Order: sequence, then C-alpha cells, then structure tokens
Amino acid sequence: MSAAWLGVIGFGVVLLLMFVQVPVAVAMGVVGAAGFFWLQGWDGLAYVMGSSPFESVIPYSLSIVPLFVMMGVFATYAGLSRQLYDAAYAFVGHYRGGLALATIGACAAFGSICGSAIATAATMCRVALPEMRRHGYADSLASATIAAGGTLGILIPPSIILLIYALLTEQSLGKLYVAALLPGLLGTGLYMLAITVATRFNPAIGPAGERMPWSQRRRTLKTVWPVFLLFTIVIGGMFIGVFSPNEAASVGAVGALLFALVSRSMTLGRFRDSLRETAATSAMIFLILIGAGLFNFFLEVTNAPQFVVQQIQALNLNPVLFLILLTGFYVILGALMDDLAMMLLTLPFVFPLVQALGIDPVWFGIYMVTIVEIGMIVPPVGMNLFVIQGVGNVKLETVIRGILPFVLADLVRVGLLIGFPAIALWLPSLMD
Repeated sequence: MSAAWLGVIGFGVVLLLMFVQVPVAVAMGVVGAAGFFWLQGWDGLAYVMGSSPFESVIPYSLSIVPLFVMMGVFATYAGLSRQLYDAAYAFVGHYRGGLALATIGACAAFGSICGSAIATAATMCRVALPEMRRHGYADSLASATIAAGGTLGILIPPSIILLIYALLTEQSLGKLYVAALLPGLLGTGLYMLAITVATRFNPAIGPAGERMPWSQRRRTLKTVWPVFLLFTIVIGGMFIGVFSPNEAASVGAVGALLFALVSRSMTLGRFRDSLRETAATSAMIFLILIGAGLFNFFLEVTNAPQFVVQQIQALNLNPVLFLILLTGFYVILGALMDDLAMMLLTLPFVFPLVQALGIDPVWFGIYMVTIVEIGMIVPPVGMNLFVIQGVGNVKLETVIRGILPFVLADLVRVGLLIGFPAIALWLPSLMD
C-alpha cells in the first residue's frame, strides 16, 4: 500500500512540476528516476537508467514517427495549405461566415496529411487570418476558428498522437486511423455548425463574401488533388491491407516530397530545413517517450495503477458514468498541460480501468484524442491559443473570447461518441 501511494504521490509531483513550466520529458524522467532510487537504491537506479531509455525508443514500430512527421513537413513546404484554403473558399465563401467555414474545411484537409495540431494551426494562421481580416471578420471569430480547426490535425489520420496511443497500448494503428475518419468528419461538421450559429446571432463578425462561378470552383479542385490522392493511398492502403503502417508512412513521405518537387516549391535550402524540422520534432517526441518510460517503470514497481483501479472499481461505476467523470477530469487537466503530456501521464492509470470496465480500446483511443483536442483550446494553457497569439499577433484574450462555441461543439461530439460508439467502431469492424 505504501509503495502504491508513493506512485500516486509521484503522479502529483509530475503535475506540480509541469504546472511550473518544467518540460514534460524532464518532469516524468526526474520523478521516475528519483522514485526508483527511493525504492531500490543506486543499483536499481543504475539498472533502470541503463535499460529504460533504450527500450523506450528501440522498437521498430517507432520508425513510423519520423516518417509521418516528414510527410507533414514536406506537405507544408509544398504549399498545399494555400491551395486547400482557396478551394474551400470557392465553395463556401459566399455564405455568412464563409471564410471561417473554409478555414475549418482547409484545416481538416491539411490535417489529413500533417498529423499535428500545432503545425496545422500555425500554417493555416499564416494563410487564413490575413484573408479574414481583409474581409472584415472579427479577430475573435477568425483566431478562434483557426485555433479550433487546427485541433482536427491530431484526430484525422495520420495523427501523431493516435500513433503514440497505438504504440503505448499495443492497438492496431490501422484500425485507429480508420476509426478516426467519421469522428473527424463529425468534428468538422460541428465546428462549421458552431460558426453558422455564431454568425447568425451576430452577422457582423463574419460577413459573406462573393460567390465564385462554377468554372473557378472546378479550377481550384484541380490544384488540391494531390492531397486527396495522398490521403487515399496512405489510409486506403492500410484499410485494405496493401500497406503496413510503416510502409504507408514511407509511401506518404515520398509522395509528399514528390508533390513538393513537382510544384517546384522544394528548393535545396527548404529540403535541408524540412529535414532539420523533422529531426527536431521526432527528437522531441522520443525524449518525451524516454521520460514517460522512466516514469512508467517507476509506476509498475509501485503497483500504483493497479491500486487506483481497485479503488475505482470499489465504487461500482458503470462505464458511462466513468466516462462522464473522466471527461470532466480531462477537460480540467487539458487546461493545465499539453496534449501528449496529458496522454502519457494518465494512460498508465486510465487504460487498465478501461480494460477492466470492458470499454473497447480502439473506441477509447478516439475518445481520448477528442478530449485532448478540447484541452488544446481550453484556457489558460491551451497550446493552440498561444500558437495563434504568437503567429497571428492576436491578443490571447481575443482568441479566448471567441473559443466558447467550439468548446461546446467538442463537448457535443464527446456526448455523441459516448451515446453512439458505432461512430468510431463501424469502419474498423469492416476490417475484421
């Protein structure tokens, strides 16, 4: 019992360190190493420091991380974000709030080849925010739309955070990616509905633009076919079993590079920059995995996750009530830390509970990423809020003022996922 409580206390210490801005990898690694030293002395610490970091990054399955990161980076340098935005605007720009609707659509499409919420938000902010300002949109709606739309990049495949979830829980990445398709479309639709409702109540925040002729709409579609082709090859290949996830990531990275070369947007300098960006992002993810590995090693020794499972099982909660309480917990936690940190820190405690309650682990992965999306736009430390503040030169309070409709839309999506699990499980069932 005392060892279990030590693990629970260690969890609290990690939260405290992260609250005072200690990097997540450092917080988890230091607490894990210190806790192991407390329990087993220098010999035990020497063993875990010599084995755990290596074991955290050596699995062959992790080679997929830099490949999908590289795919997103190459797609960004190919200039696909601007083409996607122009195509979306051609079809919906003439509606009230049309530029915001186009931004959500472009974020969803760009997220399908990027996989990162922060990268999607930063890229689309450079493209969409100047256009919305030029057309008289309120900064609150414009900035909040980009912040919320960017979160679609971590759910719509190839999602990096879903990839990490698959590796940590030993679930099928192909099934998780396929399961994310309908919830991703649902999230896109609910965000668009939130914009429609907001502009109906206050038309001045998002005036309608000019209607584009069908000839111009068809021309814009010709510029975005690489995105849909790349998405179809990568996700479709995994769905029908042509590619393994690692092979799909390789094909996606090479395909994105070819499109960048064909569009003549990839110079030698940009190629070097894209490789550096891929290496830096991948290294950051691996360092977080090493810190999580040390902390999880410590938790396993203390049996803290099993202790927490026993205590919660004693409450006799049904799965729905458990998920409602967990949603509240994650929304609060998401306002205090970033998405990957929240998942890595809580999975050792939460996933055994999910298994004990008979909740489908593939469905839970989609649910968890959806909750993480909310955390990325909830004040005070929603990461996408700060991205928009920095890239778009917008006051933080301005972004926060416009974000409420999108948070409500996300909560509706969570409720629908809980009430209708088939939203996430129907497509994966076709793969069996």
